[in-house]
Amino acid sequence: MYLHKQIDLIEAAPQSAGKGVSMKMLLSPDESPNFAMRNFIIEAGGHMPLHTNSVEHEQYVLSGRALVQIGDESFEAKAGGVLLIPAGLSHSYKTLGDEAYSFLCLVPKGEDCITIIK
Repeated sequence: MYLHKQIDLIEAAPQSAGKGVSMKMLLSPDESPNFAMRNFIIEAGGHMPLHTNSVEHEQYVLSGRALVQIGDESFEAKAGGVLLIPAGLSHSYKTLGDEAYSFLCLVPKGEDCITIIK
């Protein structure tokens, strides 16, 4: 079975954690045998709090810039950037500039326990 969708036709759902954060479920765990694919959008001036996940994350930055903290390190991520966040490692995002920070996020299929740290 195959699946074809257009990202601009998928509705973004506001997320309760952080400020100005929404997510588009591009491929749900029900649609894909091994991974879920999401598109997170953090509006300019927005942020996602420091948190951990029980599953790894593979991310590709589509647009914008953000100060990303992973563990004890912080760096600027921007369009074209690729991030690997191991399971259990704390991470957060804070947008930089006037453009929304948008990234694809792939996670393995299965339960993901999220813990907000601050």
